[in-house]
Order: sequence, then structure tokens, then C-alpha cells
Amino acid sequence: MPSRLKSGLTLVSLLIIVAVTLTGCLGTGGIAPQQARLDANALASDAALRQARHEAGWPRESWWKQYHDPQLNAWIARALEHSPSLDEAEARVRQAMALAGVARAAEAPQLGASARLDRQHWPDDDLHGPGALGGSSHWNSDAGLGLRYALDLWGRERSASRGALHAAYATAASGRVVQLELERNIVLIYVQLALLHAERDIAIATLAQQEHVLAIARRRLAGGLGTAFEVSQASAPLPEIRRQIAALDARIALAGNQLAALAGQGPGAAAGLQRPNLQLTAQPTLPAVLPADLLGRRPDVVARRWQVAALASSVDVARADFYPNIDLVASLGFGAVGGGALALLQANKLGGSIGPALSLPLFDGGRLRGRLGAASAAYDAAVARYNQTLISALREISDQLIRLRSLDEQQRLAAEATATAEASWRIAERAWRGGLTDYLAVLEAQTRLFDQQRVQQQVRAARLAAHAELMAALGGGLLDPQRSPAEHLLEPHSVPLAHGGAAPR
Repeated sequence: MPSRLKSGLTLVSLLIIVAVTLTGCLGTGGIAPQQARLDANALASDAALRQARHEAGWPRESWWKQYHDPQLNAWIARALEHSPSLDEAEARVRQAMALAGVARAAEAPQLGASARLDRQHWPDDDLHGPGALGGSSHWNSDAGLGLRYALDLWGRERSASRGALHAAYATAASGRVVQLELERNIVLIYVQLALLHAERDIAIATLAQQEHVLAIARRRLAGGLGTAFEVSQASAPLPEIRRQIAALDARIALAGNQLAALAGQGPGAAAGLQRPNLQLTAQPTLPAVLPADLLGRRPDVVARRWQVAALASSVDVARADFYPNIDLVASLGFGAVGGGALALLQANKLGGSIGPALSLPLFDGGRLRGRLGAASAAYDAAVARYNQTLISALREISDQLIRLRSLDEQQRLAAEATATAEASWRIAERAWRGGLTDYLAVLEAQTRLFDQQRVQQQVRAARLAAHAELMAALGGGLLDPQRSPAEHLLEPHSVPLAHGGAAPR
């Protein structure tokens, strides 16, 4: 081995030994994160999250298609294509991915070129004094390449790059939260729109029945069997029923405007909106192993987990700052002082250098310890937010399952009550036609029937909405675990990623 190479390696080894020795001047002093993430399986003690071992209703990514309404599918597709909130979320993801690329660039060798050419004129006056250069001019020039490469012996740059990528994935998962909230809101408004149409049908039926009763009362009066008071009583409810219908028409139009706004469209886009036709047949249930397999894919839980991973990398960066920073520095170029403008191009003007550059703070007044303490505290806060998100997610799922079970029972009971009220109304109507009772009994039975039909429709709508809430609580469907959150959010656009996309566990 050439003696020069041996001496160079000896110098590098000496610098490393000295740097590691001097590192003892600054210590972490036991500064480290203190929080730990909760285990989802340990929290899932509620029987509501453990039962339903058969007919497991795992949500799909396009979970709203379970309602079997093509118009709803079209509106959600339109919203996913044109929503300004999603456009903003996608822009934030692109920004975060770009910043991750900036951080990743620090791991690569940095090569730069520079050149300088200037003409120097020397004065000849009493201040500077006459001399050989007095009054003369010449060129000074240099040009070269500079190389700097961080050896990254302690993984500082790798940790910073990894943390920036994890932060970008957290941003993408947060964007998925925005998308899921958009899908949920559209479904809930659509369910409300279906309820408004059903209530309008009941109001129209009420109006038709009341007009029928009024017509009979008028015929009875004309035949001498009734009184003007009966006609007046029969006609009194008509204005209020018509007002209710007008109010329902306005609410239906307003719901259409809400859908158009969520879809990124103007109010005119809802002009052709047809009556919803929601058909939810399959009741969602959950497998026994819910948390680890399913909760881990909720976008808010995923976002929190990526944030924890990003801040864990920040702790690694802060800890690596306690160690010496050693870079490999090299330069190669030409330089000339004096002579012509192209004097630097001569072979004897070529020069170069190569060697390690070391930097190490020995005493900094506690700055590095403060940074490490702040990074550790930020990591603990992120873990606490993750744990709280996990607890809230489990509570939301349990709440929605309880609501769904209750609404299933309510729907059965509401159907029985409606059938009973309808039978009572038909009996009262036959008795009135046969002259066995007055029309007041018919009106009372009719009112009970329409009230019960309204309750039945409200329970049905609540069940449809609870299903949407459960799908949102479960994360809106299983995504492909082999793809990164950024790819899911930016689809169909592609984002080139240099690192793997699996979420940290």
C-alpha cells in the first residue's frame, strides 16, 4: 500500500478516535421518550367488538356501493374528482413528498462547480506608493469542482430523511381522512334527502286523504246528512298540510345544494337530482379480531402512527447530533493569479485536495440536550395523541354497533306499529262509511297511521345513517397494504416513491 494512502487512512482513523473520545464531553444524560403506544387488542374488551363471528361485513373501499343506488355512486365519484377540499389535500401531499425529497438529497454526495474571472488594476499614487505593479492590470481567475459527502456514521441524515418521508405519509393519511369525511357527508345528506322525499309522500297522502274526507263531508251536507260545521272541520287542516309540503320542497332543494357544494359544483348541478333509491340489505357485522386487523387501517389511526414514526426519527436525529460530524471533502480545479484571461487553463495551474472534515461541539450551554429533550417530549405527545385516537376509534365503533342493533329492533317494532295503525285506520274508515261512527274517528286513526309511517321512515333513515357512520368509523374500507398512503390519496395520479410504503406497526 502506498505510504501516502496509509498516512491518509491513519489520519482518518485518528480523527474518528479523537472525535469519539471528545463526544464524552456532551452526554444525553438519560434523556429519552417515556410513552408507549397502546395495544389495540388489549383495549378491545367490549363484547360488541368481539362478537359476530359469522357474516363478517368487512367494509370495502367503495363502501357506499352497499346502498345499491347508482345515483349516489355517481355523486360520490363526481365529488372525488372535483372537490376543492380533496384538491387541497392532494396539494399538501405533493408538498410533503417534495420536502421529503429535499431531506433525502442530504444523503447523496453534493457536487458543485464554480468559476471566477476578474481583472485587477493596481493604483499608482501616494497612498499605495509606486512599485512594480503600480499602474498595471492583470487577470485573476479560478474554476473547479467541489465534492462533499456526509459519511453519516451515526445515521443522522438517514434518520432525517426517514422522518421527512414518514411526515409526508402522515400528511397523505390525513388527506385520506378528508376524503373519508367527504364520502360520509355525502351519504348522510343523501340519506336525509331520501327521508325528506318519504316525509313528502306521507304529507301528500295526508293531503289527499283530507281532501277525500272534505269531499265526503260536502256530499253529506248536500244530501242533508251532515252539517256545515263538519265541512269546516274537514277543511281546516288543508292549509297547514300544504305549508308542510312547501317546507319539505324547500328542504329537498337545500339538500341538493349541499350535495352540489360537496361535489365541487354549483347549485344548478342538483337540478336533475332524482329521488334516492337506497336499498341496504346486508347488515354489517365484525370479525372477532377487529382491532389489529381493521383499526390499523383507519386513516386517522394511520396518520397518528406515521406521526409517531416521524418524531421517532427526530429523536434519532437529535441523538446523533451528540456525535461528531465527519464529511468527506474534495476539490479539483484551476487557479491563476496574474497573466492573461485564459492563464488558468495551463496544466501547471491544476490543483486539488481531498480529506475528511470533522465538526464536534464540545460545550454548547445545553443546546443539544435541549433539542433532544424537546424531540423526546414531542414524540411522547405524538404517542399520547395516537393512544387517544385509538381509544376514540374503539368507542366510535362500539357506539355505532350499539346504535345499529337498537335501530334493527326499532325498525322491527316500527313496522309492527305501522301495520297495527293501518289496520285500525281501515276499520275506522269502514265503520264511518257504514254510519257506525263519525269522521273524527277516521281522522284520529288516519293521524296515528301517518305519524307512525313518519316514525318508520325516520328509523329507516337513522339505520342507513348509522351504517354510514360505522363504515366511516371502520376507516372507509380496506386499502391495499402494499401501497403507500400517498399513492392511495393521489390516485389516479402517480407519485414516485423511493422508500417502502408500509405503515409502521
